[in-house]
Amino acid sequence: LALLGLAEHFRTSSPPKVRLCGHCLQAVLPRKPPARMEARTHLQLGSVLYHHTRNGDQARGHLEKAWLISQQIPQFEDVKFEAASLLSELYCQENSVDTAKPLLRKAIQISQQTPYWHCRLLFQLAQLHTLEKDLVSACDLLGVGAEYARVVGSEYTRALFLLSKGMLLLMERKLQEVHPLLTLCGQIVENWQGNPIQKESLRVFFLVLQVTHYLDAGQVKSVKPCLKQLQQCIQTISTLHDDEILPSNPADLFHWLPKEHMCVLVYLVTVMHSMQAGYLEKAQKYTDKALMQLEKLKMLDCSPILSSFQVILLEHIIMCRLVTGHKATALQEISQVCQLCQQSPRLFSNHAAQLHTLLGLYCISVNCMDNAEAQFTTALRLTTHQELWAFIVTNLASVYIREGNRHQELYSLLERINPDHNFPVSSHCLRAAAFYIRGLFSFFQGRYNEAKRFLRETLKMSNAEDLNRLTACSLVLLGHIFYVLGNHRESNNMVVPAMQLASKIPDMSVQLWSSALLRDLNKACGNAMDAHEAAQMHQNFSQQLLQDHIEACSLPEHNLITWTDGPPPVQFQAQNGPTTSLASLL
Repeated sequence: LALLGLAEHFRTSSPPKVRLCGHCLQAVLPRKPPARMEARTHLQLGSVLYHHTRNGDQARGHLEKAWLISQQIPQFEDVKFEAASLLSELYCQENSVDTAKPLLRKAIQISQQTPYWHCRLLFQLAQLHTLEKDLVSACDLLGVGAEYARVVGSEYTRALFLLSKGMLLLMERKLQEVHPLLTLCGQIVENWQGNPIQKESLRVFFLVLQVTHYLDAGQVKSVKPCLKQLQQCIQTISTLHDDEILPSNPADLFHWLPKEHMCVLVYLVTVMHSMQAGYLEKAQKYTDKALMQLEKLKMLDCSPILSSFQVILLEHIIMCRLVTGHKATALQEISQVCQLCQQSPRLFSNHAAQLHTLLGLYCISVNCMDNAEAQFTTALRLTTHQELWAFIVTNLASVYIREGNRHQELYSLLERINPDHNFPVSSHCLRAAAFYIRGLFSFFQGRYNEAKRFLRETLKMSNAEDLNRLTACSLVLLGHIFYVLGNHRESNNMVVPAMQLASKIPDMSVQLWSSALLRDLNKACGNAMDAHEAAQMHQNFSQQLLQDHIEACSLPEHNLITWTDGPPPVQFQAQNGPTTSLASLL
């Protein structure tokens, strides 16, 4: 007992004296302690070695003994199931997932009289299946957990199981099953009377699922009431104090996320909304707040979810920067995402397609069309996500349209994203973008009436859901068509609001395009003063874009545009300056 007391003293010292703790625990075992003490000592040794050293073999040996001995001892649940839980974690780290699964299944089978451990082990096995992309098995387990929680009278944990299942169904795009499930979750959350922080955190989980569901469907306007509720909810949570009173039902001893992580998550979905809606300054403001919070959290917390949040935030802000004409900053942030992915193979496998898509968008912005095509083709090879696939195909089609000599490939792509017939995804925003791409292609082919039909469809859809960027792009292209057809009044009616909207976003390339059109329109109508003012504006936008273009192409990170295979490169060679034509950019 003295040795165990000393071991605990060393373990809880600040900082922990791990080596001394280990010595004390190891000294217990040769003294042939009683079975309970032996099992607990093996568990403690295994746990210390697993958490504080790289000695995986020894940790595994002790945890296996703890699990083996504790199964022979009645009423020894905490040691038995903690050993099973830690041991399966260790197996997963060693890529022995097939050894971890039967172990967890056995522990689940014998833990039915211990609600806390039964629920925890069900969550753990569901998580394991999710990491293996076996969402069907994970959903089944979460369903079993929800029913078990209901039987043991824990509505709170029942809601956690159901919300987790809802999240996986959304990932699988099983929308028919999601809607009734979310409705049930909403009722359970509202009716549950318990710890205020736990109740609000359930509401945050519920609202995050609703908001991301709307955003996935490209419904930027419809989502606003939910998003507002979510933002109010997180404000309420930040004013509540954590009560140290533990729930009376052991099955309620779970937290979805720490309060600080929820805060970052709400910033993140706000950024996603602002970017889709085209409020790019707002997206910038919330990204800065979220990244600052993340930096603070990462000093104390090495939870992998924080790196995921950081990567998703950067992915969105990079797209904003490319629109606002800050390509050099976007490129440095793409490089930052590469560095984060280098630290975690799992993060890279989850975000490789997005990374190549962002590089493709950057290549378009600096007019490296061959590289853009290579990046998008790589991204298509790496993704299984339907919405991302449609987004990439839409952008690849725009590359083929600009190149002007790729009709065969272009026709085949346009057939796969035909907005009038069997569009592959349910996203309102992507379908509106597909109409725009059709309109752009018809415009380049001189089929102006057809182009107008497609662009009016885009306008109708983008106005319905406040998709500001698509609205601005459609207006300026319609203005260009009317200008070519000699209908100057109608052209002006399109270009002026396009310019106002582009300034509000702000969208640099639409401003450049609109100012050129306004200059030519006013010249044609004999408005010398207005033509001069528009020409001046066009000159300013051209200069800004030109400087940014030269800066971006001179960065060593510009070489990333040639990377299409394997993990992200670690080092970049310095460039001698821009290697792409600027004429076509302007």
